[in-house]
Order: sequence, then structure tokens, then C-alpha cells
Amino acid sequence: MPLISIITPVYDGGQAYMRETYESLKAQALPAGWGWEWIVQEDGPGNPASVLPTDDRISIGSNRKGGAAMARSIAMSRVRGDLVRALDADDLLPTGALSRAITALTDHPDVAWCVSACLDLLPDGSLRPGPHDPPAGSLIGDAMLAGYKAERFPVVGTTLTAYTELVHAVGGWPAVPASEDVALLLLCEAVSLGWMINEPGAIYRKHSSQATAQQAHWEPEERAALDDLLLPRIEALKSLGWSWKPKVPLAAREASS
Repeated sequence: MPLISIITPVYDGGQAYMRETYESLKAQALPAGWGWEWIVQEDGPGNPASVLPTDDRISIGSNRKGGAAMARSIAMSRVRGDLVRALDADDLLPTGALSRAITALTDHPDVAWCVSACLDLLPDGSLRPGPHDPPAGSLIGDAMLAGYKAERFPVVGTTLTAYTELVHAVGGWPAVPASEDVALLLLCEAVSLGWMINEPGAIYRKHSSQATAQQAHWEPEERAALDDLLLPRIEALKSLGWSWKPKVPLAAREASS
């Protein structure tokens, strides 16, 4: 059975909304024959995933405190799926989000990853669309990189759904203190073709405790350090003249399952 693996890091104290995250995942209707697994990785001491119910589709692991990038990378060791999708412990999946991603990658066999629009969930319960969503369809011309350099990144990085082999090939999430989801997306773009889905693929909860609400996240020194790490990696990948596309597209995997 084809499988999509959802990876979620969580630290002790960051599980306040995690049961809602699970409910949004459980409510996802997938294309015929598909299943999902939820790879939950506890980052540091405590047992934050204890708020989750018993579900055979949930795999829980733990590691010493290292941040979201390390937790996601360690979680990859338990991934069994054909596709990988990140999901933060405080965010939600809109109805149909996973199905749309799977369908986009199935219908376009040369496409290796997809992203989607996102809705911000504000503290008053209202939803607000993202301001820089690119047009739906094939993403060409380094659209993500151009947005990154202009400090107008067009999507939320955790909407990325990619072939598991591609995530392995580009080294997964770089060891950075924040924006590791953006970094992985840019590395995927450097070597493979992507697709934009205009329907929402995530509901991004805005609250005072989230990483992007902290002052450190917006310090110029941290952004400069990310640039110094990430941009040379992207250029090095491009200079190889190497590209990645699925050797066995999803449609063929579905037919053989």
C-alpha cells in the first residue's frame, strides 16, 4: 500500500494543540489504496506525545534536545512512506490537503515535490490567506529561491510534500536553528521540478509561543548565517548539472501494490 509519512517534532510544553493536529490528520480522506503514518519525534526530555491517543499509525520516538531540524532528521529513520510531509505540532491540515498533494504528484510523474497555499489561523479564530502565493501549476525559474532572496518567501515551508528518496538525496533538513523547512524546500527546488497547489495545504496557527514569533527568529545575524550556509549548497547542487526525478512514479507504485 502506498504510504505518506507525516513528520512532526514536539518539545515538552509545545503539545498544547497537538490533539487538534491529530484530529485534522485523522480526518484526511486519501486516494484509494493510500494510507498515512505519523512520525512524532519528541525533542528533549518529557513526554509531550503522551497527549495523543493510541493509534497504530502513530510512531513516537525521542532524542536529546537538539531543535526541530535534528528531530525531523532523526524521525526520517522511521519513515516507511513513498512521500514525506512535515506538519508542526500546533498546525492543522485542511480537509483534502494530503489527497491534493498525492494527486498532484501522481498526475505529474516528472514532478518530485509540491507545495500549497496556506491559511493563517489567528488568535481570534479567523483565517487569513498568505500574501505571496504563486500561481497554481508547474514551478519554474527558481520561484522559491527568488522569493527567499527578496525576503518574500511565497509559501509556508511545511506545506512541502516530496518523494522520500528526494529528501534523502538532498540531505534532509539542514542543522539550523530555524527555517529548516524553507531550507529543505530550496534544496529540493535546486535539483527537481515542483508543483504549486492553490487550495490550502496547511492551517498555520499564529500564537505568541511559536518559533516565528520570537525575536531571535528575525535577527539579521541569524538570517545572514542561514544565507551563508544555504546559498552555497544550492549553487553547489546546481553546478553538478544533476537533476532528480522519480525513477518509479507514484502511478506505477499504486499499480504494483
